[in-house]
Amino acid sequence: MLLFGHLGITLGIFFGLGIFIPRLRTIIDPKYLVIGALLPDLVDKPVGRVIFASSVANGRIIGHTILFSLLLLLIGLYLYEKRRDIKVLTLSSGSFFHLFEDQMWAQPPTFFWPLFGLNFPKDHNDYTGLEYLLKMLEQSFRHGFSHSHITEIMGMGIMVIVTLYWLKKRLDKKNSDDIKTHLN
Repeated sequence: MLLFGHLGITLGIFFGLGIFIPRLRTIIDPKYLVIGALLPDLVDKPVGRVIFASSVANGRIIGHTILFSLLLLLIGLYLYEKRRDIKVLTLSSGSFFHLFEDQMWAQPPTFFWPLFGLNFPKDHNDYTGLEYLLKMLEQSFRHGFSHSHITEIMGMGIMVIVTLYWLKKRLDKKNSDDIKTHLN
């Protein structure tokens, strides 16, 4: 899954849950949820595909493990208990959504790392390092339709809906504030 898929689908799940659990909308900051939804890729892609491309050659390493998300969860629970700060718990939620969206359970050596050994599986791409970044850019402009296009389109659609909803709420609040100002 790519950028818009992770962002849009994570926000869609969050707002969907917010319908059934309205309190979620008041306690969770969507900014931290979005950062958490991208966090596994923000950690793993530069490290595994660029910095250690010759040895690791995999964009799904530490950040794509259940251990990473569980550690974030434990840190988040600690900070919530000490300071009533929910930010790291929100990052952890986004990270769990990312693992779910990438279907990481289908890759047990990575998902359950280090239970199956300390090494991560190597990817079978012939390109590494900066070559990987150029190949990704090239593939994003390639004609045709793939599985990742579906999730990207879904993610973009959800983001448009969420943005329109947010803009409507801001406009309603502004109109409400204007009415209050005129009444006083």
